[in-house]
Amino acid sequence: MKLNYYRDTDSLYIDLSSKPSTESREISEGIVLDYDAEGNLVGIDIDNASLKVDLKEVSLSKLPADIERLTA
Repeated sequence: MKLNYYRDTDSLYIDLSSKPSTESREISEGIVLDYDAEGNLVGIDIDNASLKVDLKEVSLSKLPADIERLTA
């Protein structure tokens, strides 16, 4: 998973997969979900992110043990 913040547009893209998006659905004003060809969620785009998300801190918790070992 990757978090990409674009200051010039104040948008946050949460990339959940390396698969390309083939369909997008706006679920709320300025929040778009991207899906792959199989209908799996691959990304989340948040416009005006600084108004909707606390961008000052990112924390990870309760990751599976095998992932913790990879990042430690």
